[in-house]
Amino acid sequence: MTDHGPAEHDVTDVTTRLHAEHRLETGRLQGAVDNLTAIVGWPGFVALASAAIVAWVACNLVSARPVDPAPFVGMQAVLTGAAVLITSLILTTQRREDQLAGHRAQMILELSALNDQKISKIIALIEEGRRDNPQVKDRIDSEAAAMSTPADTRAVLEAIKDVQGERP
Repeated sequence: MTDHGPAEHDVTDVTTRLHAEHRLETGRLQGAVDNLTAIVGWPGFVALASAAIVAWVACNLVSARPVDPAPFVGMQAVLTGAAVLITSLILTTQRREDQLAGHRAQMILELSALNDQKISKIIALIEEGRRDNPQVKDRIDSEAAAMSTPADTRAVLEAIKDVQGERP
C-alpha cells in the first residue's frame, strides 16, 4: 500500500463524500427505481424477456384453446406497458445520475479555478523573487506577467457561449 499525500486523501474523501451524500439523498421510491433499472439493465434480462416472448407465442400457437391467439394482442399490450415502464425507469435513473454528474462537474470546475489562482500566485511570487534577486539580471518577461494573472472566468464563459452559439 502506498502512502498518499494529504491533498490526495482530501480529493478522494471529497469524491467519496459526494457519492455517499448522493446515495443518502436517495429516497425509498428512487431506490426502488434504481433497483428495477439495474434489473432491466442486466444482460440476462434480455435473454429472459426474449424467452418469455417465445414461450408466450409457442404456448398460444400449440394450445387448443389459446389465451392470446395470433396476432397476440395481449402480448402487444403487455409489451407496450413494459416499454413505457422501462422508458420511465431509465429516464428517472438518468436524471438522478445527471444530478451526480452535475455536482462532479461543479467540483471539477471549482478546483480548476482554484488551481488557476494558485498557479498564478506561484508564478507571480517566482517573478517577484527573480526581480528582487540582485544576482539575476532584471528583465521584463511579458509571458510570465500574463501567466501571473488568473484567468477571467466570466470572459471564458462568454467565449464558450460565443463558440457554442448560445448568445444572440
